[in-house]
Amino acid sequence: MSVVDFIKEAAAAAIKDIYQVDINPEQITVNATKPEFEGDYTIVLFALIKQLRQSPEAIGNDIGKHLVTQQPNLFSSFNIIKGFLNLEIANHFWLSFLNREYPNSQYGIQPSNGKKVMVEYSSPNTNKPLHLGHLRNNFLGWSIAAILKANGCEVIKTCIVNDRGIHICKSMIAWQLFGNGATPQSTQMKGDHFVGDYYVKFNDVYKQQIEELTAGGMTKELAEKEAPIFKAAQQMLIDWEAGKPEIMHLWKTMNEWVYEGFGATYQKIGSDFDKTYYESETYLLGKDLVESGLAKKVFEQEADGSVWIDLTADGLDRKIVRRRDGTSVYMTQDIGLAVNKYEEFKCDQSIYVVGDEQNYHFKVLKLICQKLGLPSADGIDHLSYGMVELPTGKMKSREGTVVDADDIVEEMISISKAKTEELGKVKDFTSDELTELYNTIGLGALKFFLLRVDPKRKMIFNPEESIDFHGFTGPFIQYTHARIKSILRKLDATVPQPAAGILLPLEKQVIAQLEQFNSVIAEAAAEQDPSKLAIYIFNLAKTFNSFYTEHSIANAESNEKQHLRKHIAQLTAYTIKNGMQLLGIQVPERM
Repeated sequence: MSVVDFIKEAAAAAIKDIYQVDINPEQITVNATKPEFEGDYTIVLFALIKQLRQSPEAIGNDIGKHLVTQQPNLFSSFNIIKGFLNLEIANHFWLSFLNREYPNSQYGIQPSNGKKVMVEYSSPNTNKPLHLGHLRNNFLGWSIAAILKANGCEVIKTCIVNDRGIHICKSMIAWQLFGNGATPQSTQMKGDHFVGDYYVKFNDVYKQQIEELTAGGMTKELAEKEAPIFKAAQQMLIDWEAGKPEIMHLWKTMNEWVYEGFGATYQKIGSDFDKTYYESETYLLGKDLVESGLAKKVFEQEADGSVWIDLTADGLDRKIVRRRDGTSVYMTQDIGLAVNKYEEFKCDQSIYVVGDEQNYHFKVLKLICQKLGLPSADGIDHLSYGMVELPTGKMKSREGTVVDADDIVEEMISISKAKTEELGKVKDFTSDELTELYNTIGLGALKFFLLRVDPKRKMIFNPEESIDFHGFTGPFIQYTHARIKSILRKLDATVPQPAAGILLPLEKQVIAQLEQFNSVIAEAAAEQDPSKLAIYIFNLAKTFNSFYTEHSIANAESNEKQHLRKHIAQLTAYTIKNGMQLLGIQVPERM
């Protein structure tokens, strides 16, 4: 139980004793005391006036005196300022917390809460490599899964691969026309990059053919449909759906090239999945649900045979769920896959990590599933996130202006190498150790920069800014961890003694921040927002550095102070390491 929970329960018990009024502890608002006031935590009194029929000052006085008198091990003093009861937490509480947790290398990891959650992320297309936008998606999905697991949930990580459709056929037809039998092996290219180049080639040729047709007098709208390469791609899609052997062979071959490339990228960035779904295997799902929906009068059939759902009463619009030729649409497939996932895993919640351009789609998906009475419906949850742009602006796959994930990762590692060598503190590292260090710093900087921002916000990624050993960055936190580990290695390996004595302000400040770790993980899980955790770890690292600047550990004033500060350093190292791991970031033992 956190100190805030203790305060809420103690305040509720005090109100019961003083006023004989029952109040749910969760109705009591407790915040960290503002820096300009004396105290650690503040109870907001205004919400209690109506029930207790007393002035804020009277209520604060009554509760404050009761808490300090009845629970001296938790509260040492109080003051009241304009309707706020400021409480100072007793020295004993902070020392008890520190002595209990400092040896706990798993600090922050909660026992099972019995909840099962699926997190779906990445969702790549097999016509191009992963790009910068995919990196934010992967880092968000992986981190949310890790945070939920740390919070006690059983988590299943999944990925849906978009491996069929006209976009895939565009790469295939371009390879047929211009590949001359080339392969990733013969060109010494990663398979996903190799296939992606043919997607760009298709669009280059397509634009050229449109220009030629329009120059001959055809309208642009008609030219887009009549361009020979586009018609060839359309025919290839028809042949694929018909299962034409040579087309299926080419499709499987090119997809395998892409999967090999994806696998290398996923391994490099530390992304993984418990189960992968393929659209080529799921696109027929949901057809039987259309018939069920018609029988329940959830859906309605038009004269041309198409099937729709009318959501105008829910503030949305009409949505097609089956075309007049009997084929399903993406919405139908997603409904079917949601049922399929639920039947296989029986998850309480299914989180889809998908960009905010799909907000409407997921709103409709959940509503339709609810109207159909599907057991998976209420658990559908869209983690919507904003797009990532570079300082130069938006990226476009078909024009080849997308920044590939592999290129970004390599650039980050290169920058981390240059920045680290500038500091000149790695002369005793072996070549292998340096390679590992540069990878750790580069990837850590990339992940932290993309995760430190609220997922709902769009963001601009600046590689140089993300690797700054003194700013709001991953390397700053990694360096703080390495610094703490260096401090601890230099201390005598004496038998640890319990922390004791009167805490100085900065000592208490670090301990108070450490105590908040479990609450921050819970908040990040509830709000599906890793930035809560990133900001917390950064602030903890800043506070520790301020503390260490003011107070020596090795040359502490007494043995008692050295043990106290050693315990603070140890728990800070564990907290930084565990917190960063929940963001998918490793922290080095030395830098």
